[in-house]
Amino acid sequence: MNFPKFQQLVEQRSGFRSMENPMATGEYFSDSCGDMYTFYLKVGAGEVIEDVSYFTTGCGFGTATCSIVVDLVHGKTVDEAWALTDEQIEAVLDGYPEKKKDYPGRSIAALRAAIEDFRAKRASGVISDAMLAGTDASGSAAFSAPEARVAAASEATGASGARQTIKLH
Repeated sequence: MNFPKFQQLVEQRSGFRSMENPMATGEYFSDSCGDMYTFYLKVGAGEVIEDVSYFTTGCGFGTATCSIVVDLVHGKTVDEAWALTDEQIEAVLDGYPEKKKDYPGRSIAALRAAIEDFRAKRASGVISDAMLAGTDASGSAAFSAPEARVAAASEATGASGARQTIKLH
């Protein structure tokens, strides 16, 4: 394991923040240790992830792993992010200790829950093509920034927002 890289990820916590008005969220709760992982997504034209962040109650390994996920999926399409593997995450740190090998899977589960939330909102029409493109139904530039598009999506879903929580342990 690359301990200096691990330490850097824990200290910098890239992407460790809640997100105002995310288009989609996904959570994972570990019954075995009580860790919670939440990923937030903002997606743009071509279903490219424009912004991704996370919040976790987990330890340093949870924080480092979620930071790696943020770095690996930012700027990727939703489909490319879905295809992220444990091995790709582990490669960033040159492997994980045996007792921590489930951390990549936990982070991927939370990310995939967010992607499933996004896909469900797309399928139901809550998130439209126009919202992803930053235009209204007439093709006019109705949304000047990703934050405005996401605000519109949040208004369409209501104040509570839809969340998926999955338990794998």
